[in-house]
Amino acid sequence: MRKRGRLISLGLAAMMTISLAACGQPAVNNQTTANQTDAVTTVADETTTAFANDGTYENCTLTFSWWGGDARHDATIKAVEAFETKYPGIDVDMTYGAWTGWEDSMATMFATRTAPDVNQINWNWITSYSTDGSAFLDLNTVSGVLDLSQYPESALQQCVVAGELQAVPVSLTGRIFYWNKTTFEKAGISVPTSLEELMAAGETFKTVLGEEYYPLALGEYDRMILMVYYLESVYGKTWVENGELQYNAEEIKKGLEFIQSLEDAHVTPSISKILGDGADSMDKNPKWMNGTYAGIFEWDSSASKFGSALEEGQEFVVGDFFADMGAYQGGYSKVSLGFAISETCKHPKEAAMLLNFLLNEEEGTSIMASERGIPLSAAALATCTSKDLLNKIVAEANGKVLAWVSYPLDPKFEAASLKSTDGVYYDVMAGLSYGDYGIDEAAAVLIDGIQKELNK
Repeated sequence: MRKRGRLISLGLAAMMTISLAACGQPAVNNQTTANQTDAVTTVADETTTAFANDGTYENCTLTFSWWGGDARHDATIKAVEAFETKYPGIDVDMTYGAWTGWEDSMATMFATRTAPDVNQINWNWITSYSTDGSAFLDLNTVSGVLDLSQYPESALQQCVVAGELQAVPVSLTGRIFYWNKTTFEKAGISVPTSLEELMAAGETFKTVLGEEYYPLALGEYDRMILMVYYLESVYGKTWVENGELQYNAEEIKKGLEFIQSLEDAHVTPSISKILGDGADSMDKNPKWMNGTYAGIFEWDSSASKFGSALEEGQEFVVGDFFADMGAYQGGYSKVSLGFAISETCKHPKEAAMLLNFLLNEEEGTSIMASERGIPLSAAALATCTSKDLLNKIVAEANGKVLAWVSYPLDPKFEAASLKSTDGVYYDVMAGLSYGDYGIDEAAAVLIDGIQKELNK
């Protein structure tokens, strides 16, 4: 029996390799894709459409990769199986795992042109790995199969590089606080609705619950994003604009001092404590699962992953943005992630059929629901809303994010040289936490790393 999929462990993720499966059976006739709704906008030109949605396809095997938590894995596997049932003769080999180490593996495959046919990608990957449009297929060429009219023009344009549509955006997302309400109640306090309350909660957790309890757990990248949110709230300007960092050394020092103050006030455990827990990701951390760590600052689309990880009897709730951070509404939204077809894919029409099924068609979107955030596809959103399929926590979080944030995100913010586990953000935030860097040195290292990336 063909293997249904491969769950890549974190220890193996960095060495992951995927061989492209060959396709080649004669074309057969089968069901057409689901009825499509009226067009709203599209970047596609009909003259560039290479394939039509005529109900024919070739028997073949497609390769498909993504990362995420267990809830995302389960939903995606079920949706792919439904696709295979609808289109007998198209098999999909699936590879999936947690985030840690994933980008490093994918970067190698993009560089060697051995990436799977269909890939879940981060938004910035289109500029990091396909600046000339050579890594990913121009989706305009399959717009007769993949219904791009379901997506806002503004979101599609964020995925255009070198005049080519490199990915289809799945959702918009931003960071927000989530709390384990049960642990806060155990401490005798409510979940924080302001920075002042959060800072006070650190001492309460320490004295009432014990040294191991913290109201908020922040990894290195979480700290970087929270620092930018804080600085935008204080100074009212975007982090990077027109390829230039908008914050000077003194302002960045203020941001780093804020992050360090969270450790000093027992609000968040040190990086050494978090790493000492031995978990590959926060949702897998036993101290998050059992409520010892009672808060996170995460993407709104990650609600299912973190909420489902909690042990039974604990209540997971969406937090609020802190108005007392500063005079401005800091934070940003972005295209959360997308799906791209590799330029090397030998069966782009069938790959586009898979994406259309997962992202636009009623059967696929009913299964995928909001595991990757609130759908941007008008058809998917209509399906999920009418069937009451949206995760209420995700929908609440997404609504709060989009109603609050007002700053854009520069694609290079998520460049591998900055964001990867051996990148600048991790170096600075871990170095500050361990005491290897003082505030001045940490700021200098951070600015230098960012400037190098912006000047590439």
